[in-house]
This record gives sequence, structure tokens and C-alpha cells, in this order.
Amino acid sequence: MKKIGFLSFGHWTPSPQSQTRLAADALLQSIDLAVAAEQLGADGAYFRVHHFARQLAAPFPLLAAVGARTQRIEIGTAVIDMRYENPLYMAEDAGSADLIAGGRLQLGLSRGSPEQVIDGWRYFGYQPAEGETDQDMARRHTEVFLSTLQGKGFAQPNPRPMFPNPPGLLRLEPHAEGLRERIWWGAGSNATAVWAAEQGLNLQSSTLKDDETGEPFHIQQAKQIRAFREAWAATGHTRTPRVSVSRSIFAIANDHDRAYFGRSGDSEDQVGFIDDKTRAIFGRSYAAEPDKLIEQLRQDEAITEADTLLLTVPNQLGVAYNAHVIEAILTHIAPALGWR
Repeated sequence: MKKIGFLSFGHWTPSPQSQTRLAADALLQSIDLAVAAEQLGADGAYFRVHHFARQLAAPFPLLAAVGARTQRIEIGTAVIDMRYENPLYMAEDAGSADLIAGGRLQLGLSRGSPEQVIDGWRYFGYQPAEGETDQDMARRHTEVFLSTLQGKGFAQPNPRPMFPNPPGLLRLEPHAEGLRERIWWGAGSNATAVWAAEQGLNLQSSTLKDDETGEPFHIQQAKQIRAFREAWAATGHTRTPRVSVSRSIFAIANDHDRAYFGRSGDSEDQVGFIDDKTRAIFGRSYAAEPDKLIEQLRQDEAITEADTLLLTVPNQLGVAYNAHVIEAILTHIAPALGWR
């Protein structure tokens, strides 16, 4: 395990039990948690993107703000639903955020998942071309985005521009050098992981994937990772890809932890249908005293296969408590898993 970061969905609710009651709370606390995580030695601050929900949505203002407040930590998404995105405008936003952060952006993308509304991307002005599915549209948007990140000119310049142009076709600005190699794909199946490898994308695998073999979640996810790496090697890419998995992991270090998560230790994988056709498996959570937790995580084949672990945090419990959750993992658990 080379890197450990956190993943926040950025929920907010006006409930009196929540310490994150407004959208402003979710955004500002996300920045504060990233700063705290960097001070604790964590490697990454990642954020989920959901539309039409009381959760984090437009990621680039948040990523830019985190980049301006931190110096070292990776800043990323897991994941952006590409059905909703204008890939050219997104390339400008991503380039700007990456330059503000000094080249620390790690963008996870996806073809989308079940959402709060029916075909929400239609409200954003997008619809599949004739013969396409919405997943096809997401991949088409992604291909345009990736091509744009290469920084090659493609637009015919005005012969009488307002400002002088460099010679040749024009590219979008600002261009962030190296960002193309820091793009990830959130894969829900083995086939999608293979597609990501063929496109030269790093792999993000969450706690939910298609149930393709009936085996325990971590075994299926490990097979997915191996399929990705085999496809990467077969395609002939010259760099080494990265692979992340996300987990809900809580070290029971005090009575506060025990009150919140003491009953989560008996968690098991869950299987169900996320739509009419897709049978999915959702991985278990981990919560135990450090010694027991270490042994449990050592048996998780997908954690062993990955190079990056993203800890899903209960953001509505507040910045201080989530910093404690991260610190407990980094201090008591991570070294035994080979971190640093």
C-alpha cells in the first residue's frame, strides 16, 4: 500500500444530529478536512460528485480551493459522471485547478451510476446521439476530454484576433502538463476495467461492483484489478498505472469510536439489483480494535492488489472527528499494511 487518502461524499442535512447542515458547511469543511489530512500525513483528499442531491456537486471550485490551501496532498474526484459534462469546458476547469494545485490533481471519471432523478443529464442539455446509450455518451465525452488534455491545437484562429495568437491551430488554455496521465476511471465491472486500461486510464474501484462470479466482494475486486493490469500490459503502455480501492474502515480506539461504529464490525457483503438488469455486490465495512482490524484487512485481497486506499469518511460527524478517524488509521493500521 503506497498511498492512503480519504473520500468524502460531502453530505449535508439540516438534522440536529448533523454537524454539516448547509451546502456551505459541506464545502468549507471539505477544505478544512483536506488541510487536516495533509498535516496528519495522508496522501490524498478525494471527493464524490452527485447531482440533484444534498452532496458535493460541481467539483472544480472545491478542488481549486483545496489546492490553494494545501501544499503536498493529492486532490481528486471519485468520480465525475461524464454524462453531465461539457468536455471542453471541463478541460479548462481541470487545467485551472491543476495549475493552482501545482500539478496535484487526480481526476476520477465514470460513465455514471443510479442517480436521484430520471435521466438527470437531459436537464443539463445532453442526450445520446442516435444509436447511443447514455453510457456511450459518457465515453464519447470522456474521449473528447482526454484528447483535449493532450494540449494539441485543433481550433482555427481568427485572422483578426483581439490578441496576438501563436502560430497554427489553437488549443484550449490553460493547459496543465501531465494531467492526462492523472486521469482515472471508476469501473463497475471487469469489462469496464479492461476498457480503462486500453484507454490509458488509472483504475478506481469502489465498494460497489457488478456481481460477476458470486464470490466475496474483495475477491471479485482483486480479479478486476488483475484483469486491468493484464490489459494494460497487453496494450503496451509505457508507464505504470495506478489502482485505488475505497473502503469504510474504522479503528476502535476510544469510547466515542465504539459508540459510533462498534456494531459495524459484523458487517457483511450485500447483494442486490441497482437497476432492472444489474446484480451488484456491495463490500462490507470494517470496524474493530487495531490488532483485529489489521488481520482483517490483510485478508482483503483487493487492498493487497491496489496501490492506493481511499477511506470513506462520515463527513457529517465533523472535521475534528474525521481527522481523528484518519489519524487512527495512519497511526495504528497503515504501517502494518506496508504504508511507508
